[in-house]
Amino acid sequence: MAPPGAQTATRPAGPTVDPETVADATRLYRDLHAHPELSGVEERTAARFAAALRENGCEVTTGLGGHGVVGVLGNGVGPTVLIRAELDALPVAEETGLPYASTATGVDAEGRTVPVMHACGHDLHLATAVGAAAHLARNRSDWRGTLLILGQPAEETMRGAAALLDDGLYERFGRPDLLLAQHAAPLPAGMVAHGTGPMTAGCVTLDITVPGRGGHAATPHLCVDPVVLAANIVVQLQAVVARQVSPADQVALTVGTLRAGHHPGVIAEHATLGVTIRALHEPTLDRVLSSVTRTVRAACEAAGSPREPTVRVVTRTPTYVGDPAATARVRAAHEREFGPERVGWWPPSLASEDFPLLTAGGIPSSYWMLGTVGPRQWRAAPGASAAEKLGNLPTNHSPAFAPSIELALPAGVVALVAAARTLLATDPRPSPS
Repeated sequence: MAPPGAQTATRPAGPTVDPETVADATRLYRDLHAHPELSGVEERTAARFAAALRENGCEVTTGLGGHGVVGVLGNGVGPTVLIRAELDALPVAEETGLPYASTATGVDAEGRTVPVMHACGHDLHLATAVGAAAHLARNRSDWRGTLLILGQPAEETMRGAAALLDDGLYERFGRPDLLLAQHAAPLPAGMVAHGTGPMTAGCVTLDITVPGRGGHAATPHLCVDPVVLAANIVVQLQAVVARQVSPADQVALTVGTLRAGHHPGVIAEHATLGVTIRALHEPTLDRVLSSVTRTVRAACEAAGSPREPTVRVVTRTPTYVGDPAATARVRAAHEREFGPERVGWWPPSLASEDFPLLTAGGIPSSYWMLGTVGPRQWRAAPGASAAEKLGNLPTNHSPAFAPSIELALPAGVVALVAAARTLLATDPRPSPS
């Protein structure tokens, strides 16, 4: 990515959309932001999204793959374009100070009450998708075909896309000719960024259980302490990437959770670890997964565990590589709308998405990053250069992540409409010879 300059960050977005469309989408955004829901329980979010699509002329189906929503906007004979947005939020306590900041809580998979926040921009994705549908509904003479707007559940857990496919997404609504998605990113608002080659990493999420032998904390020699065993595994796993992966490969291995026991005076019976492995190439992902499994088994054997450990793959999503032809068309459309100075390049990232699962069977797709940083936030970020400022801005998943809605939302609507119009022809019929 060629880092955008501070001057670019302070300029308003060039293209415009209908003020009524922007106002409606902004109200939806603020409502969704204030009422986030965790993965798999997005009932209210789905209902609000479905209602907004109906208000803009879409035929809406709900309850797909959980709380998934599909809006269909038909406009004569032509190709089908699907725009994907996500419904779910994260267990993060918001610290933005916004007047519409979330104070919501939810119950996570472990039964704990946790704070909930749209810290990854999914509320922005939903609002811009509705805005794109509204714009196209009001300008039917400009295009022909079918627009599908998808509200996907459970993206943060990497389970939603697979659930949609299992529930017959394409059997029920047809295979689209083009898939589109954009993602909020800490870039200057009013710009977008495209990638070539891998854009997001393949990711494997693991649930690992290491067995111990429980007992009294005063007699550890009569037990097999799973906490010590798990801690040893955490340290050993760091060497997998450091010493078993080529420096030329981008890989991230993270132990995100470690749980064991219920009382400080009791040595637990087992410990569980939640692990993610991310890589840009599938063979590398396979090799690291094999190394992790081997390391866990060897550590348990060395500790004298009474049983074999379990290494369970919870989810797996592939690397995302956009269709070159579709991406080139969409990038060109964005350059026409925003100007080439507002269309950047995005480097390969170890962030992961389950969007690639929706491209099953080779459906052409384009996926880009949408800038969210407003002028005030840009000026306040420490750093003398654009690169330094980008490194100091709140990133996705941060409790301080706060998109500049005044700039990012209209730009997101324009980006989606321009991308969809690359395939939704005004007249799909061939010209007479």
